Amino acid sequence: MPLSLNEIKQNAIGFSKEWENETSENAEAKSFWDGFFDVFGIPRRRVATFETRITKSDRKDGNIDLLWKGQLLVEHKSAGKDLDRAYQQAIDYFPGLEDHELPKYIIVCNFQNFRLYDLEEGTQTEFHLKDLYKNISHFGFISGYEKKTFKDEDPVNIRAAEKMGKLHDRLKEAGYGGHQLELYLVRLLFCLFADDTSIFERGIFQEYIEQKTNEDGSDLAPHIAAIFDTLDTPYEKRLKNIDESLNAFPYVNGKLFEERLNMASFDRAMRKDLLDCCGLDWGKISPAIFGSLFQSVMDPGKRRNLGAHYTSEKNILKLIKPLFLDELWDEFEKAKRSTNALKDFHERISKLRFLDPACGCGNFLIITYRELRLLEIEIIKVLQKDQINTDVSNLIFINVDKFYGIEIEEFPAQIAQVAMWLIDHQMNMKVSAEFGNYFKRLPLKKSAKIINENALNYDWNNILENPGEQFDFILGNPPFSGKQVQSVKQKEDMEVLTNRITGGKLLDFVSGWYLKAAQLIQNTEIKVAFVSTNSITQGEQVGILWSELINKFNVKINFAHRTFKWSNEAKGKAGVHVVIIGFSLIENKEKIIFEYDTPNSEPHEIKAKFINAYLVDGANVFILPRSKPICDVQEIIRGSETTD
Repeated sequence: MPLSLNEIKQNAIGFSKEWENETSENAEAKSFWDGFFDVFGIPRRRVATFETRITKSDRKDGNIDLLWKGQLLVEHKSAGKDLDRAYQQAIDYFPGLEDHELPKYIIVCNFQNFRLYDLEEGTQTEFHLKDLYKNISHFGFISGYEKKTFKDEDPVNIRAAEKMGKLHDRLKEAGYGGHQLELYLVRLLFCLFADDTSIFERGIFQEYIEQKTNEDGSDLAPHIAAIFDTLDTPYEKRLKNIDESLNAFPYVNGKLFEERLNMASFDRAMRKDLLDCCGLDWGKISPAIFGSLFQSVMDPGKRRNLGAHYTSEKNILKLIKPLFLDELWDEFEKAKRSTNALKDFHERISKLRFLDPACGCGNFLIITYRELRLLEIEIIKVLQKDQINTDVSNLIFINVDKFYGIEIEEFPAQIAQVAMWLIDHQMNMKVSAEFGNYFKRLPLKKSAKIINENALNYDWNNILENPGEQFDFILGNPPFSGKQVQSVKQKEDMEVLTNRITGGKLLDFVSGWYLKAAQLIQNTEIKVAFVSTNSITQGEQVGILWSELINKFNVKINFAHRTFKWSNEAKGKAGVHVVIIGFSLIENKEKIIFEYDTPNSEPHEIKAKFINAYLVDGANVFILPRSKPICDVQEIIRGSETTD
């Protein structure tokens, strides 16, 4: 088990004390770095090697003082030596390394002074040996306690998706395809992430591939199959003579590795592709963004515009904040004045159930889960104030099993399932860093329930485990297909929902989710919010859809984002003009309209007494289509059309 942050800090203090008077590189450098890795509870011999022979940029041979392939390069000097020169020497080794061996970090050190370069972030940190314990957070790539920043777009997500896409193509060309290939890649994704984030011991997956498999890739597939099988086998059921390297992999459970897959086949280039994937820092991957990117690698057409097909976190927050998150934070501010009230609040939010009935790769569920866990951390900080070495294992109530998704395609449903585990682990690492004690959920005992179904002809309540249970919030971003571009199957699905609605055939596909949600929330306090094309709040669709929702189902609109451009931050980004509509049967006391000066601008809030179907503060008035004029004039046979 990884060390807690408190243990690492204590080790760092002892290490600094032990080496405070050392000066000679030749005599003690190797012992120094063995001790440095011991600070973090990681045997240096397992991850890094001394004196790796390499051809430098000047074509002369040299020895790298310490190399952790794909992660860290160390150049060590005697006391008082120039660290700038040491850094240049480290850089000179790069041409002699394979792509997957190139480090993400460089440390130059002369015993008394450390300088750490983060090559991906372009930053450097310098400190004295005695201050190592104060700078432990900078070495999260060793300890596993990496600080996470949530960005709309991070190049590492796109690079990772591109590398996985390359591996996908080679496997498919070899004849390995369909469900088998999709699940195989999802499992590899989990292993790559686990290797960099302390779900596994640091780096054991990459180390196993490098050391146990032939360079020509001929035996890689059976070795990967053995890893998958081991991850699905409890320790007590493993063979007594199992290879130690295999036995180092933990029991994962969660059914991710349960299904037996046909054996894949690899060659030298494919093995290199996998090692290139291992060379990325998967701890920096955003599960919310990467899922959509990962899905897009399956479609060569989408891959050409990789990065244009995910939903930015900023836009997801536009929906979840007014739907529930702002209210929960307000409740927290009131509840934290009383310990009992705060405990009751904590218990209540841990039981909230969320459904995304068009979940794709799980973006909305992932961000929702993350934000709830961030709130929970603040709750625990108040409840445990002034307590030292807090054991949080019994204080984390929120888990992924209260999150549900419906997705018509199998592969994104699988990605969503795994992505929820990944974001859970990232939040567990944040908890560990916050409270100083390591917290990990393994084996996986609970999971989000993501089912592969057609949401428009499936009873959403069937996804719940027990009779009488119900959702608290329904949210998401259903498909946008207009009436002209709906497939035959989509038209059939819509016909079932709209056959009794006058003009129902004119409705956009997204309307089906509004109608299904309105039926499900009857006699409940469930709150709903969907992203939709703005066409359902304009023109002929308003009277058809909203007269049904408001007059028949008694729906109340409680907040709305008027038209804005729904897009992400990627180059070549996809964009469409949308609205967000939040509704329920319960009338909010305070209603909010988010108004945009232009579709690309930031919104400003308008408090409203009432929000009608046109998303303005006014009474419900519907402009319905007519076949006859309202006064005595000649009838129009056909309006202005491009066919004229």
